[in-house]
Amino acid sequence: MTARTELLEDIIADLRIAASFVTILPVASSKPVADGAIARATWALPVAGLLVGLAGALAYNIASRFGLPPSLAALLALATTALITGALHEDGLADTADGLGGGRTRERKLEIMRDSRIGTYGVCALILSFGVRWSALAAIANPWAVALALCAAHVAARAGVPAFMSLVPPARPDGLSASAGAPPGRSVAIALALGTLALALALGPGKALVGLILLSLAGLMLARLAIRQIGGQTGDILGAFEQLGEILILLVAAAFQVGR
Repeated sequence: MTARTELLEDIIADLRIAASFVTILPVASSKPVADGAIARATWALPVAGLLVGLAGALAYNIASRFGLPPSLAALLALATTALITGALHEDGLADTADGLGGGRTRERKLEIMRDSRIGTYGVCALILSFGVRWSALAAIANPWAVALALCAAHVAARAGVPAFMSLVPPARPDGLSASAGAPPGRSVAIALALGTLALALALGPGKALVGLILLSLAGLMLARLAIRQIGGQTGDILGAFEQLGEILILLVAAAFQVGR
């Protein structure tokens, strides 16, 4: 087996791991995942995000072609992205809101975040998340512009996850985030490069810079909050980080009316 073949196989394996990690698509390998494989594969999370964004864009385009107004098309697009991800990130956002908002001690916050039931803070967070994203897509309206915005949002929102995992320690010794491990520097760099490229292509350099600044500030604020309240990050915190990224990029896209 040549080095080029091994590299190609590694890339395909990483793509499959990333896609199975953030979507319900049946792409996971039947072979056991080696130690450190998930952390290494985090560079491909933006690629998996692109698949999610394209699915949402396709749903919006089909709805528009059938004459549905932007408000309904936007709702169907969001439903499609939630369906293809199994609402994984929305679940993380809700659990994070419930845990950080409802618990008094670190232990109680982590306990709440592990509870499958949803509380008032979680419900409010989901309403705000869906409401803001729906409003942004409906405001953009143009199907091509919506496609650009959705792809940029889903790619960029996941591009910062490896960096977040690398810089913020796990809050507990077990759980999804801890078992995945810290991504290597190469994976972090590739993911950030892919996210930056997606933003630049979809929004243009100047607007992409605004998006990157907002994403960085949101990441820093969430990291500080997570460290202070529970001692680090969890899989739920990562889901909340992704949701914040989607919201911010779609707001930037709506504010600058991408594609017009």
